[in-house]
Amino acid sequence: MSVLTTIRNEDREERNRKASFDVKEGTADCEESPTPTLDEVNTWGQSFDKLMDCPVGRAAFRQFLRTEFSEENMLFWLACEEFTKETNKTAIEEKARVIYEDYISILSPKEVSLDSRVREVINRNMLEPSSHTFDDAQLQIYTLMQRDSYPRYMNSPAYRNLLNTLSEQSPES
Repeated sequence: MSVLTTIRNEDREERNRKASFDVKEGTADCEESPTPTLDEVNTWGQSFDKLMDCPVGRAAFRQFLRTEFSEENMLFWLACEEFTKETNKTAIEEKARVIYEDYISILSPKEVSLDSRVREVINRNMLEPSSHTFDDAQLQIYTLMQRDSYPRYMNSPAYRNLLNTLSEQSPES
């Protein structure tokens, strides 16, 4: 390998590090997120939307997804949430490429499961990325988590133990 190739690879790795979506949902370790209140945890059981609207709820659900080896769904959804807020065209193009490489590419270890129609839409959108490039994919992953992972989380020992622990600590009990 030539020196020039090595320098180009290092430059690309540096650009990827700068553009990469380090999801700022608290920390990478969900265990360090603040303890939710009993009311918050009860609210999560009312609907998936209420769980996802709560940062502590998302962190707890993400921890559960990690145990199911499907954390990439939450990471992708969070990356899309941040991406849609971007307004700078150059940043949009760079971040779209990073999201594509991290979650859409079949070569990615964090590839999310999307149907062929949505993949085709994304591939077309990537020709001229906008803040809406991943809208269909984000909705599909949100729906997948809502229909598949959320019911399992609501019935999981992780959720039940959290609810029981907070109920026992509650002054009303």
